[in-house]
Amino acid sequence: MGNDWSTALLVFVIAMAISMAIIPLLIRYAPVLGMMDKPDPRKVHATPIPRVGGVGIVLGAVLPLALWLPSNDLVQSYLLGALVLLVFGVWDDIKELGHYVKFVGQFIAVLLVVYHGDLYVSHLPLMGLDPIDETFGRIFTVIAMVGVINAINHSDGLDGLAGGESILSLGAIAYLANQASDNVVVLVATAAMGGVFGFLRFNSHPARVFMGDGGSQFLGFTLAFLVVYLTQISNQALSPALPALLLGLPVMDILSVFYQRVKGGMNWFKATKNHIHHRLLELGFHHYESVIVIYSLQALLVLSAVLMPYEADSILLGIYLAICVSIFASLSVAERRGWRAHGAGAKGVISGLANALRPDGALTSIDHKLIQVMLSVFLVMATTTSAQVPGDLAVGASILFLLLFARLWFGYRAWFLFLRLILYVAIAFAVYLVEHYPPPFLQSDVLVHRVFFGVLVLAVAVAVRSSKDEFFQVTPLDYLVVLIVLALALMSEAGYADFDIVKFMLQVIVLFYGVEVVIKHMRSRINIFTVSSLASLGVVAIRGIL
Repeated sequence: MGNDWSTALLVFVIAMAISMAIIPLLIRYAPVLGMMDKPDPRKVHATPIPRVGGVGIVLGAVLPLALWLPSNDLVQSYLLGALVLLVFGVWDDIKELGHYVKFVGQFIAVLLVVYHGDLYVSHLPLMGLDPIDETFGRIFTVIAMVGVINAINHSDGLDGLAGGESILSLGAIAYLANQASDNVVVLVATAAMGGVFGFLRFNSHPARVFMGDGGSQFLGFTLAFLVVYLTQISNQALSPALPALLLGLPVMDILSVFYQRVKGGMNWFKATKNHIHHRLLELGFHHYESVIVIYSLQALLVLSAVLMPYEADSILLGIYLAICVSIFASLSVAERRGWRAHGAGAKGVISGLANALRPDGALTSIDHKLIQVMLSVFLVMATTTSAQVPGDLAVGASILFLLLFARLWFGYRAWFLFLRLILYVAIAFAVYLVEHYPPPFLQSDVLVHRVFFGVLVLAVAVAVRSSKDEFFQVTPLDYLVVLIVLALALMSEAGYADFDIVKFMLQVIVLFYGVEVVIKHMRSRINIFTVSSLASLGVVAIRGIL
């Protein structure tokens, strides 16, 4: 699967790039096209927002797939069905079609896959090993796939919600498909993930763009297509109950909503504010807190699928129902008791954690100090314990030592000495020593090294997530770095580049982002990190010369 994963990574990058390139242009022309989502009582945004993101998601995913997927009836049916849903979705985003017209597009797309592509469910949970009747299986598949499309469509109620939930499911599907050596499923899943990642660049709260029906219906269609393909074709040993966990919360949410509408004598298809995200908002959770809660719950369900793909149907369905019942029972109890997330003395664990991760929160401050200490430890460890220090490195370290000493001594009066550049080079020197002249303890126990960088990655991710708006905004340079790393990774998999080079660059990039966090929150030029950098450069100079 090495080459297959190389292709999947390439497809992911291309899909993300196409999505990111198309969406800004569509945002500009959304008012002219009439694709603006206007506020109303059941929505949470207060100003009109362009709903053109779905076009970027679909085109980003479909275009590379059209080039890399094999040409057969099933693939053609999927791609054509995706375009049908895009057309109907865009039409709805412009004209506000009724739900019956949208159903027409959904059924056309699904019928293409089931009857022309010949993809349908042949084994149902709790029904044993014998296949079910083909006619019933096809009808069931059509109804189930349309249901999933609407489940994802209705989950698109908060910034980043439907996209994030879908990415979690798509990642799990890609993982299971890779184990089954099914490159078709891996490519479709990674292409869809790429399109969504490109969209989320503009959809993080507060969103600049919505995916609209064109995007949410495509994601539902793709997820439904993939779970059927995975369990019925790729690996029939997988439990047929697995799709419940892979699709996760959106399916149970829409069933809960329908139940409440029927119980209240309302129209099944009339939009209301009784989805799980609406209920979390009513309980006092902030917008981003509600998304965090739902991401966490979806991750729990999806992780269960990854860890137990071959368990008995009854066990998987029992786990799914137990988690979902617990979720909705907790919501009902909280609503009846009038509990509020931010009421007096009623700060929940999740809301408290989210607040602590705000730019001035307690955990954010601890996180910044942790990064500073970890970088300092890495510098000192790498330069003092490396097996050897080459002479040419010592010369460069000597020059940098003098420059950094002058910069720290004279402060901003030494304007010609760039602190960031010196610290970057010091970090690069340390990584070079660890990789080429590793300390004895790392040669015998690489786990320490992996754990260190794992913790650092998490700490940097938290720092980026909790940063203020003006800090760590994603720029074209960031994506250029990502593309370079992915290109090197592809070359490494194909045997055209040394894996050690890829590993070196990944570590350097993580450490560089750590340096950015430290510099951003540096209160004084004399601190543990700058002093450690100065000391490490001095050590390299002395060891290399002596």
